[in-house]
Amino acid sequence: MNFLAHIYLSGNDEMVQIGNFIADGIKGKRYETYPRNIQKGILLHRSIDTFTDSHPIVKLSTRKLHARFSHYSSVIIDVFYDHFLAKNWTEYSQEPLADYVERFYQLLHTHYDILPLRIRHMIPPMLRENWLLSYASKEGIEHILFQMSKRVKHPIHMDWAMEELTQYYSDFQNEFNLFFSEIQLHCQERLMALEMELKK
Repeated sequence: MNFLAHIYLSGNDEMVQIGNFIADGIKGKRYETYPRNIQKGILLHRSIDTFTDSHPIVKLSTRKLHARFSHYSSVIIDVFYDHFLAKNWTEYSQEPLADYVERFYQLLHTHYDILPLRIRHMIPPMLRENWLLSYASKEGIEHILFQMSKRVKHPIHMDWAMEELTQYYSDFQNEFNLFFSEIQLHCQERLMALEMELKK
């Protein structure tokens, strides 16, 4: 799951959304220094990653890429899955994607002071290129994959995976649909459990 899915799976609580979004910049138990609902978002993010990485449907998707992209396959599938969420957004939300995305960008601006430095550095290109909305098009995710390729240690053209996306488009779509229904249920249950755990 990439940025859009992580935000969406956080539900309607804005602080949970923020926590989920910044989670990769919060290591170990540093999450405990944040307000409770941000903690909830950080811990939900970690749960989503664990659930996703071990899920057989996701592994089925990554196997289509593994020969060419090795361990980067899971990174690419995260982006592909966000593409299917964005492309079929009206099946998951009554709020237009453009409005949802703009509202989240405003949320980042409002709470800029609590964003980790790593996340702050990411905000300008994210806003400039409108990452969250660009997931909806093939051209958008190709550009995102190209930009991601420039940031990894070993030279690799993740954008070349657009060939596999075209070849297996229906398969990836079906795998996303099956997986997303399961992860939605997982997140609902995990959020309820975290509410109880963090009250202790």
